[in-house]
Amino acid sequence: MDLATLLLIAVGLSMDAVAVSLASGCAGTRADARQAIALASLFGLFQALMPVAGWLAGLGFKALIAHFDHWLAFLLLALIGGRMVRESRRGRECRRGPERMGAATMLGLALATSIDALAVGLSFSALAVGIVRPALVIGLVTFALSLLAGIAGRRVGPRLGERAELLGGLILIAIGLRILIGHLAGG
Repeated sequence: MDLATLLLIAVGLSMDAVAVSLASGCAGTRADARQAIALASLFGLFQALMPVAGWLAGLGFKALIAHFDHWLAFLLLALIGGRMVRESRRGRECRRGPERMGAATMLGLALATSIDALAVGLSFSALAVGIVRPALVIGLVTFALSLLAGIAGRRVGPRLGERAELLGGLILIAIGLRILIGHLAGG
């Protein structure tokens, strides 16, 4: 998989975490760099580990899906992207919350925003794409974008979060189409 495609997948997958980071920064009563770093670190870690888990799970039934792996990759990416587009359409308010987010809340958010990465890891396995490089890129991109979003959240609010989620969804759908069209045209 080329680096440009990998970066687009990483950006697309990170948009849920970016939207949550923006909302977290917006809802905080004061800018807290430590909380932004902690949340971004958890988002990056979970986004790096979940594709690995999906990839490993996919190895178990790779032979069963070899004939339709491109359709599976397209379907998973289109469903994930479609959900992100749909969720971006829901208006969100910037409400002030507790000054600090608890560790359990941050872990729950990290898990919830990384479920999509599990499905992408499954797609990578089906397409015989190695996982180490994608997992590292996805984790690092998610960390960096989430950290920036958490810090900027007070200024830009949830409006940018909705647009980020919409963009991420459209990117994932486009990548799914590229995989499908590339396979059908080449084989």
